[in-house]
Amino acid sequence: MYALSYFAGCKKPGPPDMPKASLRPDAHRLPMFFRVWLALGLATFAALPTSAHAAFGFEQVAAKAQQLAQQDYEAPTSDLPKELKELDYDQYRDIRFKPAQSVWRKQNLPFELQLFHPGLYYNAPVKISLIANGRAAPLRFNADFFDYGKNRLDRSKLKDLGYAGFRVHYPLNSAQYKDELLVFQGASYFRALGAGQRYGLSARGLAIDTAVYSGEEFPSFTEFWIETPTAKSSTLSIYALLDSRRVTGAYKFVLKPGTQSVMEVQSRLFLREGVAKLGIAPLTSMFLHGSNQSRFEEDYRPEVHDSDGLLVANSNGEWIWRPLINPRRLITTSFGLINPRGFGLMQRRRDFAHYEDLEAHYHERPSAWVEPKGDWGAGRVELVLIPTPDETNDNIVAFWVPNAPPAPGQALNLAYRLSWQKHQGVRPPVASVLQTRKGHGYVKTPDDTQRLIVDFEDAPAAAEAAIKTRGGKAKAIAKPSAAEPVTGSVWMDDNAELIEKQTFRNDMTGGWRMSFRFRRKDSDKPIEMRAYLKRGNAQVSETWSYLYPPN
Repeated sequence: MYALSYFAGCKKPGPPDMPKASLRPDAHRLPMFFRVWLALGLATFAALPTSAHAAFGFEQVAAKAQQLAQQDYEAPTSDLPKELKELDYDQYRDIRFKPAQSVWRKQNLPFELQLFHPGLYYNAPVKISLIANGRAAPLRFNADFFDYGKNRLDRSKLKDLGYAGFRVHYPLNSAQYKDELLVFQGASYFRALGAGQRYGLSARGLAIDTAVYSGEEFPSFTEFWIETPTAKSSTLSIYALLDSRRVTGAYKFVLKPGTQSVMEVQSRLFLREGVAKLGIAPLTSMFLHGSNQSRFEEDYRPEVHDSDGLLVANSNGEWIWRPLINPRRLITTSFGLINPRGFGLMQRRRDFAHYEDLEAHYHERPSAWVEPKGDWGAGRVELVLIPTPDETNDNIVAFWVPNAPPAPGQALNLAYRLSWQKHQGVRPPVASVLQTRKGHGYVKTPDDTQRLIVDFEDAPAAAEAAIKTRGGKAKAIAKPSAAEPVTGSVWMDDNAELIEKQTFRNDMTGGWRMSFRFRRKDSDKPIEMRAYLKRGNAQVSETWSYLYPPN
């Protein structure tokens, strides 16, 4: 089940690189492999009639997805006025939704909707309907909902445009103000926040052929149905129809905001034709540099990333932590599993001093944790690492790939819980990796070896007794014991020679530090590594799984 790595070469898959400017008023970037594709537009389809005798729900969306899968794919088209297509970045940002026009504001409901204007890269609007009393009714475009700023547009050409997406507002941090909570805009991308968080990584409905030479296919949420909440609602339900050349799908998202905002996701997918790689519950993030990777250029900020590692929970009780890197060329790694307990892209370092960025506030970016519901069977958690020269590109992707995707025409039903976390995020009930650092420090006589240092911090005490790992029950590592000292176990593949290793108490953190020195045999090839702490025969930490990149 350990990671398998391969290189896809220097060439990136899919569409070419895109402009680096942010495309959304609420976002600082879009994924680097997605931006040009956006210019092609998103497909729009008419809603199926809702029966007068049946409340609108997931099965209606699933029926439409199945019907679409039996038809030839219709490529998206765009009929926006030329003035909107030719808006530049600043002009598009100057179009703002008027908060006073927010959907449900006049009813004083706990949730509100604000809408995105089409234009720039969002050329084919999505269809949005509101569900009330079990019936769905389309939300018509209204130019009076927007402040166009300095743009001088002919209002007569702005009829029946549709919207480019929507965002949900809720009193997340204060009862006096409705914060931005959730955004759906662009293909199948969405982002959410918990209390005290700032936007960072994104999620997607589906990923198709990511990091495949034939090119990535980007499915789109082409239609949304949003249930009108009540005055006492603590959750919001959203239905979405997904479509692309080879896959259609129905989704239901039930969002519960809080310290951790949690989304219960139900999906049903239908393939028009075979897919090489079906990426389930994909997450997209950014990693420029961190404690384990030197900065390419001078930067006053010690670390720049939305996520610093991939966390995987195996069904056998093992927890795996893979620190992220910004490689020189595209790398894909994977962990083979049966019925995973969870995986996520995590931001573990929460101290401002690790980032020193007063604008981006990387220490407040959320982690995203995917918890499968039911058995997902055999497959792999795949991690894609894409080179990026700066922080404006999302260059990290993680998702689940089933070993046996459905045949065309067959339904694939999958459900999972997606949590947007900060301080109270998921944490292994054994010791976890605090940081990974690279370098020798002072060496009087330099040689051709490398050194890595891995710091572990102790597990939450309340959970220690409940966890079993390979070799027996997990044991606390906080107190040294002469009878059962904490030791470190290190494995490296055939491209490395382990020269020395030490494991010792870190008195500054109360945890343990593992330091090891090694020599690489072929500098043009990566090195797979694994390490963990043990006491006697019991593993007392998660497994640190690292890919040491080539020069």
